[in-house]
Amino acid sequence: MDITGILSALIIGLVIGVLAKLIVPGRQKTPIWLTILVGIVAAFIGTAIARGIGVENTEGIDWIEVAIQVAIAAVGVALVAGTRRRKSIL
Repeated sequence: MDITGILSALIIGLVIGVLAKLIVPGRQKTPIWLTILVGIVAAFIGTAIARGIGVENTEGIDWIEVAIQVAIAAVGVALVAGTRRRKSIL
């Protein structure tokens, strides 16, 4: 992976993290940097899963890969928000 691939992964991860935060119901009190970090990790994991099932390269925008990434990011945001919520109560 070259520098262009890394930069594009960071930008895509930022967008995916924000989309996931919008999808998860309720208010999350997680900082934006943590949401972006979850989105970046989800982007890499989603790409690996898409490659594993053979849908990483389609014509045009890879909607299946994006859907996988957003779903993983939504789960990640929900988990992070849940753990942060419990820590603030104690």
